[in-house]
Amino acid sequence: MKSTAHVILGISGTLAACSLAPHYQRPDTASAPVEYREAQGWKPATPSDTEARGRWWTIFEDTTLDALESQVTDANQDLKAAVARLQEARAQTRLSQAGQFPSATADVSANRTRASVNSPTYDSREPAEYSDWIAGVTLSYEIDVFGRVRNTIAGARATEQATAGDVAALELNLRADLADDYLALRALDAQLELLDRTVADYQRALGLTEILYHGGMAPKADVLQARAQLESARTRAEDSRLRRAQFEHAIATLVGQQVSTFQLTARPLPPTVEPPPIALGLPSQLLERRPDVAAAERRVAAANAHIGVARAAFFPVFSLGAAAGTESFSLANLMLAPSRFWSVGPQGVLTLLDGGSRRAQSAAAAAAYDEQVANYRASVLTAFREVEDNLAALRQLQRESLSQAAAVAATQGALDQAKLRYRSGLVTYLEIVATEDAALSAQITAIDIDARRLTASVQLVKALGGDWNRRGT
Repeated sequence: MKSTAHVILGISGTLAACSLAPHYQRPDTASAPVEYREAQGWKPATPSDTEARGRWWTIFEDTTLDALESQVTDANQDLKAAVARLQEARAQTRLSQAGQFPSATADVSANRTRASVNSPTYDSREPAEYSDWIAGVTLSYEIDVFGRVRNTIAGARATEQATAGDVAALELNLRADLADDYLALRALDAQLELLDRTVADYQRALGLTEILYHGGMAPKADVLQARAQLESARTRAEDSRLRRAQFEHAIATLVGQQVSTFQLTARPLPPTVEPPPIALGLPSQLLERRPDVAAAERRVAAANAHIGVARAAFFPVFSLGAAAGTESFSLANLMLAPSRFWSVGPQGVLTLLDGGSRRAQSAAAAAAYDEQVANYRASVLTAFREVEDNLAALRQLQRESLSQAAAVAATQGALDQAKLRYRSGLVTYLEIVATEDAALSAQITAIDIDARRLTASVQLVKALGGDWNRRGT
């Protein structure tokens, strides 16, 4: 028995070197540029890809944002679901690895049988009724001649790695969404501070205009214009409060808290806020850094392994089987030496007719591979585009910020002049209203540009797969 098993295992070890999966190479993409087109003025970093760069949000130096970000990992339900999917993928890898080892089953049975005396196999010399007691162990082992088991394991392992990339990408997206929402909320706080101050100013202006009207020094039209201006400002303030509430609700959901009990204290953006410095990596390093790109590449590898599994179905499945145990007509004799039995031997099974099922599975595996290659190449193009988009946004918004600051100063000067002219009786109140509205719009636009610059910083970090500066885990 031992010599037979050794021969069979030796042959199986020689044959198991065969694999029908295509040799895997990462799919070609458009060559990565030497540097980003929009990166003028940015200093490339020299990161170590083995080091964690998770706490990128600390570049904004906001303790409230830091506290909120610390809650995402443990509280966000979408992230918990993704982690559960990763655990499932790891279990599937362990399940596929079990195919490398023999399986063993133990069975015990007891049967009482009465043979038919009219059966053609009946022997009158044997009793018509008898008992059959069996206790045994059966082993089976698939000899992986054509790589079906190995490619199944490779596919499961690549899928597990892709799922890990999905978790990292989701966490990065959630943290970026949280930072975006938080910075937008603070920008709305700045707008509300401005609008509330403006409403108070307009309220006083309306009161003075009404006094002038009742004293016969101003027409009714001035009162109506002042009131319309006041109510318009109130409307803008209330709309900003609505949007602030919606951002606050979104933040509560991201950190896993009940909307009804979650509240953030108003904290306006400072008027001279500047986006934090962000170090860039080289374009060639982006493909290794982005978790979504890495996940897409791992899915290509998994699809490549599945081609090998589909091809192996065209060939025989060889297995080695063995059984040993005891069998007796009497329970008293079951454990005696004469009751022992054993068997060992190889088996080969080849499907001859399947109605084209294997051919269809092979074609489906090849098509799935082509799909994953296209998805990977698309993710690479998207990664480069997102970096360039946000580099361009930061550069252009910085220019907009300078020009808008000049516009704010100009409209404030125009307003001061209009007020002097109105007091001198040179212009109507309509000019005051127009210049005040222009000044308010210019200031709100300036706040909006500041918020967009900060958001572009967040999106650039997200596009880069994290901040290249080392900030711990």
